[in-house]
Amino acid sequence: MDAPLATSEAVVTAAPASRIDFEVIASLVRPGSRVLDVGCGDGSLLQILQTRRQVDGRGIELSQAGVNECVAKGLSVIQGDADRDLVHYPDDAFDYVILSQTIQATRNPKLVLQDLLRIGRRAIVSFPNFGHWSIRLSLGLYGRMPVTRNLSQSWYETPNIHFCTIRDFDGLVKEIGAKVETATALDATGQQMGMRMPWAFWNLFGEQAVFVLSRS
Repeated sequence: MDAPLATSEAVVTAAPASRIDFEVIASLVRPGSRVLDVGCGDGSLLQILQTRRQVDGRGIELSQAGVNECVAKGLSVIQGDADRDLVHYPDDAFDYVILSQTIQATRNPKLVLQDLLRIGRRAIVSFPNFGHWSIRLSLGLYGRMPVTRNLSQSWYETPNIHFCTIRDFDGLVKEIGAKVETATALDATGQQMGMRMPWAFWNLFGEQAVFVLSRS
């Protein structure tokens, strides 16, 4: 398997906040772009993008509480479900469509990813890597579903229903015929991993990954 492409940006140092992928995502978005953040939560990423990148940002969020928080911050966010409502967006409506730490909670990740690439000229997807060594250790040594910083809820209460590894996601990208424009894995400290490391290394030591995709 080919080695992953690395980001053109300098290595990003993790922010103190728990969502270290936000810093990487922000560095990948061109200033002034039209952005749709799918599953935007409380709007933290949208705020970063509007402040630092001056984007024309929109959001869609499943929980009413999340929508309320976003609106209170002055963000343009509506309530919606990624599995059902993306179909209503026209083709090429945005420069970037972002799905951060959400694809594993969707019912049909393949269709959601296809919609992202239809709606946006590029899709940015971040997700926790279920192939990380600590997760393998928990399953192999203790025989129990892991609880980690990025997978912080027990198996019976987590919203995640489709766990995947970095290699799994790469396989899905190939299956739908999308192009990986750039990608990076983040280790336990939030640092981007070595640019020339093979997929197997990323899959073992990357806690999470960020991919930028486009249509082939």
